[in-house]
Amino acid sequence: MTRRKNPRETRLPVPAGELPAFTPVPRKRNRHDGWTEDRQRRFIEALASTGSVMAAARAVNMSQEGAYHLRRQPGAESFRKAWQTALDLGVQRIEDVAMDRALNGVEVPVYSYGQLVGTRTAYNDRLLMFMLRNRAPERFADGRAKGMNAIGKMDLKRKKKQWRKEWEEEQAQVSPAEIRASIERKVQALRQQIAERERRESPRVKRLREQLEQALEADRAAGYQPERDPEHELYDPNYGKWGHAGPSLPLLSPNRGESGLEEDSEEENPRWRTIKDEGWD
Repeated sequence: MTRRKNPRETRLPVPAGELPAFTPVPRKRNRHDGWTEDRQRRFIEALASTGSVMAAARAVNMSQEGAYHLRRQPGAESFRKAWQTALDLGVQRIEDVAMDRALNGVEVPVYSYGQLVGTRTAYNDRLLMFMLRNRAPERFADGRAKGMNAIGKMDLKRKKKQWRKEWEEEQAQVSPAEIRASIERKVQALRQQIAERERRESPRVKRLREQLEQALEADRAAGYQPERDPEHELYDPNYGKWGHAGPSLPLLSPNRGESGLEEDSEEENPRWRTIKDEGWD
């Protein structure tokens, strides 16, 4: 089954030299109603003119899904780059159209009692201020950076890759010895800051510091443990019992019921009697 010629299929005019040359995606079968090389070129031209994938696919009588499928095929690297370039050009055209509408307005119909009586030119001040702030932020946006368009985002992504590569090259040039020396310099600078701060302390603070050091040394010599000190917030009366530190748990008995209390049993478990060695008495 072949696709009929669509009368809407047109060739959108694109100024010569705007689009880069690209290698069309190779196809297994050269069908006249498929993605031929000529149709791929006209699709890129339409994409640059409209900035819309759907509109560009419709312009060449193809589906949007088919265009994305073609983009994912092997050997489509050059086609994908041309696609992105065309989108950037389409965004520029959209910005130009928006600026034209902001400056010159648009014609809107005027009705009276349901009848068209004429047209009037409507101006969009919000659109005008948006375009001015975007294209001249130093004058209309208090010097704030303008929002990036597709080209600005692509350029920023390229610069990030470049900066990352430069940083990795710089890191590769630093040897482990230089890293250790840098750490030692920082530690030495910190020690000097501490020594300078202690040197500027008052005699009263120095005496208190000496007393604190002596008390800490005495606690270390005595093996002080806060869990054994009743005056400490970490005091635990069960600390050290049953061969482990921390709060102890009640021992469970086989005769405990659901309430957790030990229940009286009339007969002793015979297995318990075998545990006791009568020779120990």
